[in-house]
Amino acid sequence: MGNCLDSRQQADGFIIAKAHSEAPKRPDKPPPILTIPPCSEKGRTGKMPSPRSEDEILASPHLKPLLFSELKNATRNFRPDSLLGEGGFGCVYKGWLDEQTLCAAKPGCGIVVAVKKLKPQGYQGHKEWLSEVTHLGQLHHPNLVKLIGYCLEDDNRLLVYEFMARGSLENHLFKRSAQPLPWETRVKVAIDAARGLSFLHSSESQVIYRDFKASNILLDSEFNAKLSDFGLAKAGPTGDQTHVSTQVMGTHGYAAPEYVASGRLTAKCDVYSFGVVLLELLSGRRAVDKEKVGLEQKLVDWAKSFLDDKRKIFRLMDTKLGGQYPRKGALILATLGMSCVNLDSRARPPMDEVLKILEKIPSLKCVSVGSPLDKQTLPSPVSKSPRQLDLPSPITPSPVSKSPRQLDLPSPITPTSRESPLPSHMIPTGTMIIGR
Repeated sequence: MGNCLDSRQQADGFIIAKAHSEAPKRPDKPPPILTIPPCSEKGRTGKMPSPRSEDEILASPHLKPLLFSELKNATRNFRPDSLLGEGGFGCVYKGWLDEQTLCAAKPGCGIVVAVKKLKPQGYQGHKEWLSEVTHLGQLHHPNLVKLIGYCLEDDNRLLVYEFMARGSLENHLFKRSAQPLPWETRVKVAIDAARGLSFLHSSESQVIYRDFKASNILLDSEFNAKLSDFGLAKAGPTGDQTHVSTQVMGTHGYAAPEYVASGRLTAKCDVYSFGVVLLELLSGRRAVDKEKVGLEQKLVDWAKSFLDDKRKIFRLMDTKLGGQYPRKGALILATLGMSCVNLDSRARPPMDEVLKILEKIPSLKCVSVGSPLDKQTLPSPVSKSPRQLDLPSPITPSPVSKSPRQLDLPSPITPTSRESPLPSHMIPTGTMIIGR
């Protein structure tokens, strides 16, 4: 589940804490009313009336209350060899349930599920548990993890999800024993995650995810990506409000700087976090790596140094890709990532615009960046002012016939009036953009 930005070391990342205007944490029983605004999107399922009591939230027709004894049997008494992972919320175990009755089944029988068991931590833990039930119990989308049921007995609070066979994106990018993700899979994951965030942001009543990071992006057996862990999700601003003032919660390295500094939460904070994950997908580096020193410790700061000259792009890319990626696609993705982490939140693109750009990248073919042809055709750097910079559009193909070997190799930069897939306000200052 989500984490306060504090000095504790958690399994899902380094967290730092800062208190703001919300009421202080209390160890006593939580209040019976939790105000959740309605949230839906045309063509999607789920609308959350407001206010709703805890009983009304738990009575969702989309969720099934489950007995603690059944979940205990389903996970073989929460045995260590059933453990899938551990985070700030608690431990997640693999279990088996009968598909029809949702009662415990023998290992290898029925359906596989992931059972998350809350650590006893008073009011705040219950609040995050209830937030997750609220959002995933009402919002349904192909790129959100499905919540099957819950358990609330005495001090036991558990959540039961669909099982995501390939685990988290974090493990695939950073675990040494993991097989490297190919370029096409990385782009697919980025698109799926963007669809999930775009759905939340464009809902009738906006939802801000607030904890977007690689460990919260789960992959199924076909590498379809889904967002998980809605414990920190928050209703967006309404009416004349420009932001939501709240206690700062999230993960260091992913949290937007203006949110960490002021506690003012907007959808653009999610966009910043998304940009960090894009840079992780490109580079294979963590958002924050304390084993490195200086500028290299924080991914965003390190990545900025490679976008002032197109010839440096290969230094940003994950070496595990073996040079197998389209240069043009990599530049678009890198430039998009840097626009998402712009220090000025107003200059960051909305998620629906980010999604439109990402959906065009798979049409670009891979060319080995380390090939002799690539080295021979590297153009010389040309100084251009930020107003002259443009980005080749992956949408509109050139009318000039090109051979397959020439398709993805950019020509020297020349002034052009072609429309760019990235509007001028989305291009980070000092970024070198490549023409065709």
